Amino acid sequence: MKEIFALVDCNNFYASCERVFNPRLEGRAVVVLSNNDGCVVARSNEAKALGIGMGVPAFKVKGIIEKNDVEVFSSNYALYADMSHRVMRTLSTSTPAMEIYSIDEAFLNLAGCADNLTDYGRKIQATVKKWTGMPVSIGIAPTKTLAKIANRIAKGTPQADGVFYLKDLSDIDNLLDKIAVVDVWGVGHRNARKLKRAGIKTALTLKNVDIEWIRSKFGVTGVKTVYELRGICCYRLEENPPAKKSITVSRSFGKAVESIDELQEAIATYAVRAGEKLRRENLVANVLTVFVRTSYFDKQKRYFNSETIKLPSPTNYTPELISYAIRAVEQLYRKGCSFKKAGVLLSSLELQNKMQLTLFDEIDRRKTQRLMQAVDTIKAKLPEGNLRWAAEGLEQSWRTHFKRRSHRYTTRWDELLVVA
Repeated sequence: MKEIFALVDCNNFYASCERVFNPRLEGRAVVVLSNNDGCVVARSNEAKALGIGMGVPAFKVKGIIEKNDVEVFSSNYALYADMSHRVMRTLSTSTPAMEIYSIDEAFLNLAGCADNLTDYGRKIQATVKKWTGMPVSIGIAPTKTLAKIANRIAKGTPQADGVFYLKDLSDIDNLLDKIAVVDVWGVGHRNARKLKRAGIKTALTLKNVDIEWIRSKFGVTGVKTVYELRGICCYRLEENPPAKKSITVSRSFGKAVESIDELQEAIATYAVRAGEKLRRENLVANVLTVFVRTSYFDKQKRYFNSETIKLPSPTNYTPELISYAIRAVEQLYRKGCSFKKAGVLLSSLELQNKMQLTLFDEIDRRKTQRLMQAVDTIKAKLPEGNLRWAAEGLEQSWRTHFKRRSHRYTTRWDELLVVA
């Protein structure tokens, strides 16, 4: 049976998550800020209409925010991740096959699901809204690339009311002629500039381009994009996503860090978090990289550096990760520098149950595996921060600030919604 793809995209995801538990925000301008409340990372339609741009520093739009009584929130990642899980679980009931594309997007295969797929899309839309409170837009088409375009039309066309089915291929050309080539899925800004220099400015001109020319300039990926625009499916659903190649934990500090002790505390904390992520995915790492940097605006003492360590044995054992991470900090630290950001990158990952043990490994891997399982279980039952490794420190004055964060309504007992 020929595949029919639906791209389901949550509208203004972070802002919509805030509205689910705070109905008074409905119809009001809402923005969500990045770590340390630095930049705008999400906007409601009302905030967009005020001219608040994506990624703009919060201080630059302070006047607009105050004048228009814009609601401002710090990023609430625990809430957003859980809401994403709820939406994806709801979508899985409407399709025999699904690919989770990002935190707020999923591709569904709707082939054979209904005779009228526009009506079926509206049913999915209504179900997600009823079960999770989240508004979604749905684009339906014979290929993933066209489904992306259909989703764009579903969002931007009032008549579509959030659902658009690109069914009639004879009508596609009129629609593609209105889509800039940079907005075609997978093209990107760099390739868009190359295409524009060749006179290819819209999705329609890209669809009609000579295949051999596109192959010579952009390879197989470019050819697939053209075929997808022509309604020929080249990208199937990835129901089993490939294993992660790396895991990164990185944060901007709440205040400048100048002492090596505080820098080591921060890096130890990031190593702990990275180890927890590894174990959740049943992975181990062979390589650990620590990176540090000062502020981009500190022209007098601007500094960026990294240290990479090849681990003697593949591991997800937290004390071992902390030990090597702290050792890396000793090589990276520079007295007099005000560090603004740091992170831990674990790479060369492999499955824990398939890792190759070394002959001279001095650590009992079975014992450490049981220990980490016990620690993870205990931490999951305690409030955040109640159980830490000594290397993480106690005060952690360097921690990222979330001064405007709403409650984590769905993941913390002590932050449950209270109805008076």
